[in-house]
Amino acid sequence: MQNKKVLVTGGAGFIGSWLCEELLKQNYRVICVDNLYTGTKENITHLKKDKNFEFLLHDVIEPIKKDFGKLDYVFHLASPASVPDEQRDPIKTLLVNSAGTLNLLELARKNNARFLFTSTSEVYGSPAISPQPETYWGNVNPIGARSCYDEGKRFGEALGIAHVKMYSTDIRIARIFNTYGERNKKDDGRVIPNFINQALEGKPITIYGSGKQTRSLCYVSDLVKGLMYLMFSKNLAGEVINLGNPLEKTVLEIAKIIKKLTHSSSNLVFCPLPPDDPQRRCPDITKAKKMLGWQPEVSLEEGLKRTIEWYKT
Repeated sequence: MQNKKVLVTGGAGFIGSWLCEELLKQNYRVICVDNLYTGTKENITHLKKDKNFEFLLHDVIEPIKKDFGKLDYVFHLASPASVPDEQRDPIKTLLVNSAGTLNLLELARKNNARFLFTSTSEVYGSPAISPQPETYWGNVNPIGARSCYDEGKRFGEALGIAHVKMYSTDIRIARIFNTYGERNKKDDGRVIPNFINQALEGKPITIYGSGKQTRSLCYVSDLVKGLMYLMFSKNLAGEVINLGNPLEKTVLEIAKIIKKLTHSSSNLVFCPLPPDDPQRRCPDITKAKKMLGWQPEVSLEEGLKRTIEWYKT
């Protein structure tokens, strides 16, 4: 029997490369599509020797014209995700989550393939309730500093649900909360890369605002398992599910943990809070536990130890 064929957009990125690797381990045929805007060839070099792996350099804002034969599954991960990357070209960020999503939904419909859209906890904006359940509609500034990403993902979700209603396409939506681990770019600009780099280099650890704002950090291998459970579980068309770690820590607590694990002498310094920075971020994963049998397994300290070792290389 021929292996099932999976297309992964953003497959040379941080999470995408981990996903491609895990899919190959489970004997899927993997087509990795990436324009290398934020992904890197180094993330997938070790995968290219696998006969079941194929790489296509392509920007999904344009339709994919190459014929891969029958596709069984489409994971749409392509999108800038960190604040510096998403704001480097906000129009591109909006388009990859709108025009790009539409192109891939049409590809999935043509192939009668199951489709997973990776959305984000940012659709909740600066939440009025915490933890955030999937039923919460969010508190997003549509013209704010981060709107290109927030609203792009919200539109992508709406487009996916419209496809379910109009064409009965089997679409699932993952709202991904803060994720960290190896291959997360060292210049990514998010809290974990920033703190680890600064601690290892002995530079001041920069905390924006009071540091009392919270984040819930999920190690990448746990997140990838959640994505696969969501894609490969039956009877979940149209479902939206939070994937993240419900262990909530303040940014200041995270900085102190990283300082301790790196044995760093860095000082903690406080800087002005960027606009539209969410004050709380914590997923309600009741639905993921019930429908997928999924919850994170890697502790924050263990995940950070692995990540720190990778950053040292």
